[in-house]
Amino acid sequence: MLGLALRSVRQRPGRFVATLLSAFLGATIVMTFNSMHDTAAADGVDKISSDTLTTAASVVGGYGTLLVFFAIASTLTVNVRQRAEEIHLLRHTGATPAQIKRMVVGEAVTVALVATVLAVGPAALGGSLLLDAFKDSGQVAGSVHHTFGPIALLSGITVTLLASAGAAFLAVRRATKAADGAGQARRPGRARKAASWAALVVGALAVTSTFAMNATDAALMAAPAYGAILLSVGFALVSTDLLRAVLRRAEPLVTALTGASGYLTVRNLRQRAPQLSGVLMPLILFTGMATATLYMQAVENDAIKASGLTRSIEDKNLETLNLIVVGIIVVFACIMLINSLYAATAYRVREFGQQRLAGATPAQVLGGVAVEGIALTVTGVFFGTLAALAGLLPFTAVRTDGLLPHQGLGIWIAVVATATAATLVTSLATARRGLKVPAVQAVTLAA
Repeated sequence: MLGLALRSVRQRPGRFVATLLSAFLGATIVMTFNSMHDTAAADGVDKISSDTLTTAASVVGGYGTLLVFFAIASTLTVNVRQRAEEIHLLRHTGATPAQIKRMVVGEAVTVALVATVLAVGPAALGGSLLLDAFKDSGQVAGSVHHTFGPIALLSGITVTLLASAGAAFLAVRRATKAADGAGQARRPGRARKAASWAALVVGALAVTSTFAMNATDAALMAAPAYGAILLSVGFALVSTDLLRAVLRRAEPLVTALTGASGYLTVRNLRQRAPQLSGVLMPLILFTGMATATLYMQAVENDAIKASGLTRSIEDKNLETLNLIVVGIIVVFACIMLINSLYAATAYRVREFGQQRLAGATPAQVLGGVAVEGIALTVTGVFFGTLAALAGLLPFTAVRTDGLLPHQGLGIWIAVVATATAATLVTSLATARRGLKVPAVQAVTLAA
Protein backbone atom coordinates (compact mmCIF):
# COMPACT_ATOMS: atom_id res chain seq x y z
CA MET A 1 0.00 0.00 0.00
CA LEU A 2 2.94 2.34 0.50
CA GLY A 3 3.88 1.84 -3.14
CA LEU A 4 0.29 2.63 -4.07
CA ALA A 5 0.50 5.79 -1.96
CA LEU A 6 3.59 6.97 -3.83
CA ARG A 7 1.95 6.27 -7.21
CA SER A 8 -1.20 8.07 -6.04
CA VAL A 9 0.76 11.21 -5.22
CA ARG A 10 2.71 11.01 -8.49
CA GLN A 11 -0.34 10.42 -10.70
CA ARG A 12 -2.68 12.96 -9.05
CA PRO A 13 -0.51 15.78 -7.65
CA GLY A 14 -3.32 18.33 -7.88
CA ARG A 15 -5.20 16.58 -5.06
CA PHE A 16 -2.33 17.23 -2.67
CA VAL A 17 -1.55 20.86 -3.52
CA ALA A 18 -3.48 22.24 -0.53
CA THR A 19 -1.78 19.82 1.87
CA LEU A 20 1.62 20.58 0.34
CA LEU A 21 1.09 24.31 0.77
CA SER A 22 0.01 23.96 4.40
CA ALA A 23 2.92 21.66 5.23
CA PHE A 24 5.37 23.92 3.37
CA LEU A 25 4.29 27.06 5.24
CA GLY A 26 4.17 25.16 8.52
CA ALA A 27 7.67 23.77 8.11
CA THR A 28 8.93 27.21 7.08
CA ILE A 29 7.51 28.87 10.19
CA VAL A 30 8.71 26.15 12.57
CA MET A 31 12.25 26.10 11.15
CA THR A 32 12.47 29.89 10.91
CA PHE A 33 11.82 30.43 14.61
CA ASN A 34 13.67 27.36 15.84
CA SER A 35 16.75 28.60 14.00
CA MET A 36 16.81 31.26 16.72
CA HIS A 37 17.72 28.43 19.14
CA ASP A 38 20.67 27.53 16.90
CA THR A 39 21.67 31.18 16.70
CA ALA A 40 21.40 31.69 20.48
CA ALA A 41 23.58 28.62 21.12
CA ALA A 42 26.36 29.80 18.79
CA ASP A 43 29.72 30.96 20.14
CA GLY A 44 30.15 34.62 20.99
CA VAL A 45 26.46 35.46 21.59
CA ASP A 46 25.91 37.64 24.68
CA LYS A 47 23.35 36.72 27.35
CA ILE A 48 20.78 39.44 26.50
CA SER A 49 20.79 38.52 22.83
CA SER A 50 20.63 34.82 23.68
CA ASP A 51 17.65 35.33 26.02
CA THR A 52 15.78 37.38 23.39
CA LEU A 53 16.33 34.78 20.67
CA THR A 54 15.44 31.87 22.96
CA THR A 55 12.23 33.56 24.09
CA ALA A 56 11.19 34.25 20.50
CA ALA A 57 11.89 30.67 19.46
CA SER A 58 10.07 29.17 22.44
CA VAL A 59 6.95 31.35 22.42
CA VAL A 60 6.38 31.69 18.70
CA GLY A 61 7.57 28.14 18.07
CA GLY A 62 4.81 26.91 20.37
CA TYR A 63 2.17 28.96 18.56
CA GLY A 64 3.57 27.83 15.23
CA THR A 65 3.43 24.16 16.15
CA LEU A 66 -0.22 24.45 17.17
CA LEU A 67 -1.14 26.28 13.98
CA VAL A 68 0.79 23.83 11.80
CA PHE A 69 -1.23 20.93 13.20
CA PHE A 70 -4.55 22.72 12.69
CA ALA A 71 -3.63 23.81 9.17
CA ILE A 72 -2.55 20.37 8.04
CA ALA A 73 -5.41 18.66 9.88
CA SER A 74 -8.05 20.86 8.26
CA THR A 75 -6.78 20.34 4.71
CA LEU A 76 -6.22 16.61 5.16
CA THR A 77 -9.68 16.17 6.67
CA VAL A 78 -11.30 17.84 3.66
CA ASN A 79 -9.15 15.77 1.30
CA VAL A 80 -10.01 12.43 2.94
CA ARG A 81 -13.73 13.19 3.24
CA GLN A 82 -13.89 13.90 -0.47
CA ARG A 83 -12.40 10.45 -1.11
CA ALA A 84 -15.21 8.62 0.68
CA GLU A 85 -16.34 6.90 -2.52
CA GLU A 86 -12.79 5.80 -3.33
CA ILE A 87 -12.29 4.42 0.19
CA HIS A 88 -15.67 2.67 -0.01
CA LEU A 89 -14.61 1.06 -3.30
CA LEU A 90 -11.27 -0.06 -1.87
CA ARG A 91 -13.02 -1.71 1.07
CA HIS A 92 -15.36 -3.62 -1.25
CA THR A 93 -12.48 -4.79 -3.44
CA GLY A 94 -10.67 -6.43 -0.53
CA ALA A 95 -8.53 -3.70 1.05
CA THR A 96 -8.46 -3.83 4.84
CA PRO A 97 -8.82 -0.71 7.01
CA ALA A 98 -5.16 -1.06 8.02
CA GLN A 99 -4.07 -1.08 4.37
CA ILE A 100 -6.14 2.01 3.56
CA LYS A 101 -4.70 3.80 6.60
CA ARG A 102 -1.16 2.96 5.49
CA MET A 103 -1.92 4.27 2.01
CA VAL A 104 -3.39 7.60 3.16
CA VAL A 105 -0.81 8.13 5.91
CA GLY A 106 1.92 7.24 3.42
CA GLU A 107 0.58 9.88 1.02
CA ALA A 108 0.56 12.47 3.80
CA VAL A 109 4.10 11.64 4.92
CA THR A 110 5.38 11.77 1.34
CA VAL A 111 3.85 15.21 0.80
CA ALA A 112 5.19 16.38 4.18
CA LEU A 113 8.72 15.27 3.32
CA VAL A 114 8.62 17.11 0.01
CA ALA A 115 7.23 20.21 1.73
CA THR A 116 9.94 20.13 4.41
CA VAL A 117 12.73 19.87 1.83
CA LEU A 118 11.26 22.77 -0.14
CA ALA A 119 10.94 24.85 3.06
CA VAL A 120 14.62 24.68 4.08
CA GLY A 121 15.73 27.54 1.82
CA PRO A 122 12.85 29.95 2.68
CA ALA A 123 13.24 29.10 6.39
CA ALA A 124 16.95 29.95 6.35
CA LEU A 125 16.19 33.24 4.59
CA GLY A 126 13.30 33.97 6.97
CA GLY A 127 15.48 33.31 9.99
CA SER A 128 18.09 35.75 8.71
CA LEU A 129 15.45 38.44 8.12
CA LEU A 130 13.95 37.84 11.58
CA LEU A 131 17.36 38.24 13.19
CA ASP A 132 17.86 41.51 11.28
CA ALA A 133 14.52 42.74 12.69
CA PHE A 134 15.70 42.02 16.24
CA LYS A 135 18.98 43.82 15.52
CA ASP A 136 17.21 46.86 14.10
CA SER A 137 15.04 47.15 17.23
CA GLY A 138 18.13 46.97 19.47
CA GLN A 139 17.13 43.69 21.10
CA VAL A 140 20.04 41.68 19.68
CA ALA A 141 23.66 42.76 19.28
CA GLY A 142 24.77 43.64 15.77
CA SER A 143 27.66 41.17 15.96
CA VAL A 144 25.34 38.13 16.15
CA HIS A 145 25.22 36.06 12.96
CA HIS A 146 22.34 33.82 11.92
CA THR A 147 22.83 30.08 12.28
CA PHE A 148 20.57 27.50 10.67
CA GLY A 149 21.48 24.29 12.44
CA PRO A 150 20.21 20.89 13.58
CA ILE A 151 17.58 22.24 15.99
CA ALA A 152 15.77 24.09 13.21
CA LEU A 153 16.04 21.22 10.73
CA LEU A 154 15.02 18.44 13.12
CA SER A 155 12.13 20.45 14.57
CA GLY A 156 10.77 21.20 11.10
CA ILE A 157 10.94 17.58 10.02
CA THR A 158 9.53 16.22 13.30
CA VAL A 159 6.64 18.65 13.68
CA THR A 160 5.57 18.50 10.03
CA LEU A 161 5.77 14.71 9.77
CA LEU A 162 4.00 14.07 13.08
CA ALA A 163 1.25 16.58 12.28
CA SER A 164 0.73 15.12 8.80
CA ALA A 165 0.79 11.49 9.89
CA GLY A 166 -1.42 12.09 12.94
CA ALA A 167 -3.99 14.19 11.07
CA ALA A 168 -4.11 11.72 8.18
CA PHE A 169 -4.54 8.76 10.53
CA LEU A 170 -7.43 10.38 12.39
CA ALA A 171 -9.14 11.48 9.18
CA VAL A 172 -8.87 8.11 7.43
CA ARG A 173 -9.91 6.28 10.60
CA ARG A 174 -13.23 8.15 10.54
CA ALA A 175 -13.57 7.62 6.80
CA THR A 176 -13.03 3.85 6.96
CA LYS A 177 -15.54 3.51 9.79
CA ALA A 178 -18.07 5.44 7.73
CA ALA A 179 -17.38 3.22 4.70
CA ASP A 180 -17.99 0.12 6.80
CA GLY A 181 -21.13 1.60 8.36
CA ALA A 182 -19.53 1.10 11.76
CA GLY A 183 -19.52 3.38 14.71
CA GLN A 184 -22.99 4.75 13.99
CA ALA A 185 -24.33 3.46 17.25
CA ARG A 186 -21.54 5.17 19.15
CA ARG A 187 -21.74 8.81 19.97
CA PRO A 188 -19.69 10.60 17.32
CA GLY A 189 -16.91 13.01 18.23
CA ARG A 190 -16.58 11.87 21.85
CA ALA A 191 -12.79 12.31 21.94
CA ARG A 192 -13.01 15.69 20.23
CA LYS A 193 -15.63 16.90 22.71
CA ALA A 194 -13.51 15.71 25.61
CA ALA A 195 -10.53 17.62 24.21
CA SER A 196 -12.76 20.66 23.72
CA TRP A 197 -13.94 20.59 27.32
CA ALA A 198 -10.35 20.21 28.53
CA ALA A 199 -9.23 23.23 26.47
CA LEU A 200 -12.19 25.30 27.70
CA VAL A 201 -11.57 24.42 31.36
CA VAL A 202 -7.82 25.08 31.22
CA GLY A 203 -8.45 28.28 29.26
CA ALA A 204 -10.98 29.49 31.83
CA LEU A 205 -8.51 28.75 34.65
CA ALA A 206 -5.75 30.64 32.83
CA VAL A 207 -8.03 33.64 32.30
CA THR A 208 -9.21 33.61 35.92
CA SER A 209 -5.62 33.48 37.19
CA THR A 210 -5.10 36.97 35.76
CA PHE A 211 -6.88 38.45 38.79
CA ALA A 212 -4.24 36.95 41.09
CA MET A 213 -1.49 39.04 39.44
CA ASN A 214 -0.34 42.62 39.87
CA ALA A 215 -0.61 45.26 37.17
CA THR A 216 3.19 45.56 36.92
CA ASP A 217 3.96 41.84 36.64
CA ALA A 218 6.06 41.06 33.57
CA ALA A 219 4.03 37.92 32.81
CA LEU A 220 0.63 39.60 33.19
CA MET A 221 -0.23 39.25 29.51
CA ALA A 222 0.74 35.58 29.29
CA ALA A 223 -2.13 34.08 31.29
CA PRO A 224 -5.06 35.85 29.55
CA ALA A 225 -3.44 35.47 26.12
CA TYR A 226 -2.96 31.73 26.51
CA GLY A 227 -6.42 31.49 28.06
CA ALA A 228 -7.99 33.19 25.03
CA ILE A 229 -6.07 30.87 22.71
CA LEU A 230 -7.18 27.76 24.58
CA LEU A 231 -10.79 28.97 24.59
CA SER A 232 -10.56 29.52 20.83
CA VAL A 233 -9.19 25.99 20.41
CA GLY A 234 -12.00 24.61 22.58
CA PHE A 235 -14.65 26.29 20.43
CA ALA A 236 -12.88 25.25 17.21
CA LEU A 237 -12.87 21.58 18.20
CA VAL A 238 -16.68 21.52 18.41
CA SER A 239 -17.28 23.87 15.47
CA THR A 240 -19.70 21.39 13.86
CA ASP A 241 -22.07 21.50 16.84
CA LEU A 242 -21.70 25.27 17.12
CA LEU A 243 -22.61 25.79 13.47
CA ARG A 244 -25.69 23.59 13.74
CA ALA A 245 -26.84 25.41 16.89
CA VAL A 246 -26.46 28.81 15.22
CA LEU A 247 -28.28 27.66 12.10
CA ARG A 248 -31.24 26.32 14.09
CA ARG A 249 -31.74 29.72 15.66
CA ALA A 250 -30.97 31.74 12.54
CA GLU A 251 -33.15 29.75 10.12
CA PRO A 252 -36.35 31.84 10.63
CA LEU A 253 -34.45 35.12 10.14
CA VAL A 254 -32.54 33.92 7.06
CA THR A 255 -35.71 32.49 5.50
CA ALA A 256 -37.59 35.75 6.12
CA LEU A 257 -34.83 37.82 4.51
CA THR A 258 -33.95 35.60 1.53
CA GLY A 259 -37.03 33.44 0.97
CA ALA A 260 -36.91 29.90 -0.36
CA SER A 261 -33.27 30.11 -1.45
CA GLY A 262 -32.25 31.04 2.09
CA TYR A 263 -34.28 28.17 3.53
CA LEU A 264 -32.59 25.70 1.20
CA THR A 265 -29.18 27.19 1.98
CA VAL A 266 -29.67 26.79 5.73
CA ARG A 267 -30.82 23.19 5.28
CA ASN A 268 -27.80 22.48 3.09
CA LEU A 269 -25.47 24.04 5.67
CA ARG A 270 -26.92 21.92 8.45
CA GLN A 271 -26.37 18.75 6.40
CA ARG A 272 -22.82 19.76 5.44
CA ALA A 273 -21.80 20.99 8.90
CA PRO A 274 -19.11 18.30 9.39
CA GLN A 275 -17.47 19.22 6.07
CA LEU A 276 -17.60 22.93 6.89
CA SER A 277 -16.02 22.51 10.32
CA GLY A 278 -12.64 22.72 8.59
CA VAL A 279 -13.58 26.27 7.58
CA LEU A 280 -14.91 27.32 10.98
CA MET A 281 -11.79 26.15 12.84
CA PRO A 282 -9.41 28.69 11.26
CA LEU A 283 -12.09 31.40 11.43
CA ILE A 284 -12.52 30.98 15.19
CA LEU A 285 -8.78 30.68 15.82
CA PHE A 286 -7.96 33.70 13.70
CA THR A 287 -10.62 35.95 15.24
CA GLY A 288 -9.92 34.91 18.84
CA MET A 289 -6.14 34.94 18.75
CA ALA A 290 -5.69 38.06 16.61
CA THR A 291 -8.27 40.14 18.49
CA ALA A 292 -7.00 39.22 21.95
CA THR A 293 -3.31 39.69 21.13
CA LEU A 294 -3.68 43.01 19.28
CA TYR A 295 -5.94 44.59 21.89
CA MET A 296 -3.79 43.41 24.80
CA GLN A 297 -0.69 44.88 23.19
CA ALA A 298 -2.50 48.16 22.53
CA VAL A 299 -3.68 48.31 26.16
CA GLU A 300 -0.14 47.59 27.37
CA ASN A 301 1.38 50.31 25.16
CA ASP A 302 -1.14 52.90 26.38
CA ALA A 303 -0.56 51.90 30.00
CA ILE A 304 3.19 52.38 29.64
CA LYS A 305 2.69 55.79 27.99
CA ALA A 306 0.28 56.88 30.73
CA SER A 307 2.79 55.94 33.42
CA GLY A 308 5.49 58.11 31.84
CA LEU A 309 8.03 55.30 31.98
CA THR A 310 10.55 54.50 29.25
CA ARG A 311 9.90 51.20 27.51
CA SER A 312 12.38 48.53 28.53
CA ILE A 313 14.01 45.88 26.39
CA GLU A 314 11.52 43.38 27.83
CA ASP A 315 8.61 45.58 26.73
CA LYS A 316 10.04 45.86 23.21
CA ASN A 317 10.58 42.10 23.15
CA LEU A 318 6.98 41.47 24.14
CA GLU A 319 5.60 43.84 21.52
CA THR A 320 7.78 42.37 18.78
CA LEU A 321 6.74 38.84 19.72
CA ASN A 322 3.06 39.74 19.77
CA LEU A 323 3.21 41.43 16.38
CA ILE A 324 5.08 38.46 14.92
CA VAL A 325 2.56 36.04 16.42
CA VAL A 326 -0.34 38.00 14.94
CA GLY A 327 1.42 38.04 11.57
CA ILE A 328 1.78 34.25 11.71
CA ILE A 329 -1.87 33.89 12.68
CA VAL A 330 -3.04 36.08 9.80
CA VAL A 331 -1.00 34.21 7.20
CA PHE A 332 -1.82 30.76 8.50
CA ALA A 333 -5.49 31.44 9.09
CA CYS A 334 -5.88 32.84 5.59
CA ILE A 335 -4.07 29.86 4.09
CA MET A 336 -6.22 27.46 6.12
CA LEU A 337 -9.36 29.29 5.04
CA ILE A 338 -8.38 29.42 1.40
CA ASN A 339 -7.31 25.77 1.33
CA SER A 340 -10.42 24.50 3.08
CA LEU A 341 -12.86 26.71 1.17
CA TYR A 342 -11.26 26.01 -2.19
CA ALA A 343 -11.26 22.26 -1.64
CA ALA A 344 -14.81 22.23 -0.26
CA THR A 345 -16.25 24.50 -2.98
CA ALA A 346 -14.35 22.99 -5.91
CA TYR A 347 -15.69 19.60 -4.90
CA ARG A 348 -19.27 20.86 -5.39
CA VAL A 349 -19.08 21.30 -9.17
CA ARG A 350 -21.42 18.36 -9.63
CA GLU A 351 -23.85 19.75 -7.04
CA PHE A 352 -23.87 23.13 -8.80
CA GLY A 353 -24.61 21.38 -12.11
CA GLN A 354 -27.54 19.53 -10.55
CA GLN A 355 -28.94 22.79 -9.17
CA ARG A 356 -28.74 24.44 -12.59
CA LEU A 357 -30.45 21.48 -14.29
CA ALA A 358 -33.19 21.75 -11.65
CA GLY A 359 -33.82 25.36 -12.69
CA ALA A 360 -31.44 27.49 -10.63
CA THR A 361 -29.61 30.28 -12.43
CA PRO A 362 -25.87 30.84 -11.94
CA ALA A 363 -26.72 34.02 -9.98
CA GLN A 364 -28.93 32.02 -7.62
CA VAL A 365 -26.20 29.43 -7.08
CA LEU A 366 -23.68 32.17 -6.29
CA GLY A 367 -26.23 33.78 -3.99
CA GLY A 368 -26.56 30.55 -2.05
CA VAL A 369 -22.77 30.26 -1.74
CA ALA A 370 -22.64 33.87 -0.50
CA VAL A 371 -25.28 33.17 2.18
CA GLU A 372 -23.26 30.12 3.28
CA GLY A 373 -20.12 32.26 3.52
CA ILE A 374 -21.88 34.90 5.57
CA ALA A 375 -23.30 32.28 7.94
CA LEU A 376 -19.86 30.74 8.42
CA THR A 377 -18.25 34.13 8.97
CA VAL A 378 -20.84 35.24 11.52
CA THR A 379 -20.48 31.99 13.46
CA GLY A 380 -16.68 32.02 13.43
CA VAL A 381 -16.43 35.71 14.33
CA PHE A 382 -18.96 35.39 17.16
CA PHE A 383 -17.23 32.54 18.99
CA GLY A 384 -13.75 33.88 18.23
CA THR A 385 -14.75 37.26 19.67
CA LEU A 386 -16.23 35.55 22.71
CA ALA A 387 -12.92 33.78 23.39
CA ALA A 388 -10.97 37.01 22.86
CA LEU A 389 -13.17 38.98 25.27
CA ALA A 390 -12.77 36.28 27.92
CA GLY A 391 -9.03 36.96 27.95
CA LEU A 392 -9.08 40.69 27.16
CA LEU A 393 -11.50 41.89 29.84
CA PRO A 394 -9.58 40.44 32.85
CA PHE A 395 -6.29 41.76 31.44
CA THR A 396 -7.74 45.25 30.96
CA ALA A 397 -9.31 45.22 34.42
CA VAL A 398 -6.03 44.35 36.14
CA ARG A 399 -3.75 46.50 33.97
CA THR A 400 -5.84 49.69 33.83
CA ASP A 401 -8.50 49.34 36.56
CA GLY A 402 -11.12 49.61 33.80
CA LEU A 403 -13.24 46.91 32.25
CA LEU A 404 -13.19 47.80 28.54
CA PRO A 405 -10.16 48.88 26.50
CA HIS A 406 -10.19 52.45 25.19
CA GLN A 407 -8.95 51.58 21.70
CA GLY A 408 -12.45 51.37 20.20
CA LEU A 409 -13.70 48.92 17.59
CA GLY A 410 -11.08 49.66 14.94
CA ILE A 411 -8.90 46.61 15.60
CA TRP A 412 -11.90 44.27 15.79
CA ILE A 413 -13.37 45.67 12.57
CA ALA A 414 -10.05 45.11 10.78
CA VAL A 415 -9.89 41.51 12.01
CA VAL A 416 -13.52 40.84 10.98
CA ALA A 417 -12.98 42.48 7.58
CA THR A 418 -9.98 40.24 6.91
CA ALA A 419 -11.89 37.10 7.89
CA THR A 420 -14.93 38.10 5.82
CA ALA A 421 -12.87 38.94 2.74
CA ALA A 422 -10.93 35.67 2.90
CA THR A 423 -14.14 33.65 3.25
CA LEU A 424 -16.35 35.34 0.65
CA VAL A 425 -13.72 36.04 -1.99
CA THR A 426 -12.40 32.46 -1.94
CA SER A 427 -15.79 30.74 -1.91
CA LEU A 428 -17.38 32.97 -4.56
CA ALA A 429 -14.34 32.92 -6.85
CA THR A 430 -14.14 29.11 -6.64
CA ALA A 431 -17.89 28.69 -7.20
CA ARG A 432 -17.80 31.07 -10.16
CA ARG A 433 -15.03 29.00 -11.69
CA GLY A 434 -17.04 25.81 -11.13
CA LEU A 435 -20.07 27.33 -12.84
CA LYS A 436 -18.08 27.70 -16.06
CA VAL A 437 -18.38 23.92 -16.49
CA PRO A 438 -21.51 23.11 -18.54
CA ALA A 439 -24.27 21.74 -16.31
CA VAL A 440 -24.66 18.45 -18.22
CA GLN A 441 -20.91 17.86 -18.12
CA ALA A 442 -20.73 18.79 -14.45
CA VAL A 443 -23.27 16.17 -13.32
CA THR A 444 -21.29 13.44 -15.07
CA LEU A 445 -18.17 14.20 -13.05
CA ALA A 446 -17.21 11.69 -10.40
CA ALA A 447 -18.35 12.78 -7.00
